[in-house]
Amino acid sequence: MQTSVGYNLLNQEYRRDHKLPYVPTKEELNLIISHASRMYALIYSILRDTGIRPVEISRLTLNDIDLENGILPICSAKHGNPRNVKVKASTLAMLKVSVQSHNFRMNEELFPDSAVISNTFCRLRTSIARKLQNNRIRKIRLYDFRHYYATTLYFETKDLLLTKEMLGHRNIQNALVYTHLVRMDFEEKYYSATAKTVKEASKLIEQGFDHVTEFDSVKLFRKRK
Repeated sequence: MQTSVGYNLLNQEYRRDHKLPYVPTKEELNLIISHASRMYALIYSILRDTGIRPVEISRLTLNDIDLENGILPICSAKHGNPRNVKVKASTLAMLKVSVQSHNFRMNEELFPDSAVISNTFCRLRTSIARKLQNNRIRKIRLYDFRHYYATTLYFETKDLLLTKEMLGHRNIQNALVYTHLVRMDFEEKYYSATAKTVKEASKLIEQGFDHVTEFDSVKLFRKRK
C-alpha cells in the first residue's frame, strides 16, 4: 500500500495517509511487455503471472525452478512466507528458451539485480508513454504488476486467505487492501446450466453450480469460470 507523510504544525506530529495502490489493466501490462527486450519481457511476464516481488525474481536460480511444470519456489522477501507460484504456459515457453540459450550454472541467478530491473522498467515506461502519448503508462510502477496479480486473484476467487498465501503475507491485514479495489476491466464470467429434475439439479450443485432462478419450470444455475 502506498503511503504519504504529512506534518501537522499544530500538533507537531507526523500524519501517515494511506492511499489505495494503482492497479493497471491487463492490456497496459501486456503493452509494456510487448515493447520490452526478450529478457525483460520474460521478467515482466513472470511478475504479471505470479505477483512476486522484483527482489524475489532476482534471486531465482536454475536449481530453484521446475521447468517441466513452470513452478517457481519463492523464498519471500520482507520476512514473509515462502510459497510456490506457477507461470502461464506462454511464460514458461519463454523461460525455457531463455534457459536453453544461456549456459547458466545451477546456482547462478537467472535475472539481474532488482535495482537494475527497476531502473530498466522506469526507462522503458517513460519511452512508451512518450511514444504513444499515453500518460497513464507513466503511473505504472514495477510493483504494480504485483497489485494487478493480487487484485485479479481476489476478484476471481473471492478467497482472501488464498490471496494472502500467494502474496507471501504473514498478516492477513496486508491483503485486505485488495478487497477494496474495483477495476473497470473486470467482468464477471460464469458457466450456465439448466435442470428440469431434482436429480439434474442435485448433480449441478455437486459440480459447484449455484441456483439463480426458475423460468418455465426450468431451474437456472451458474458457476464462476
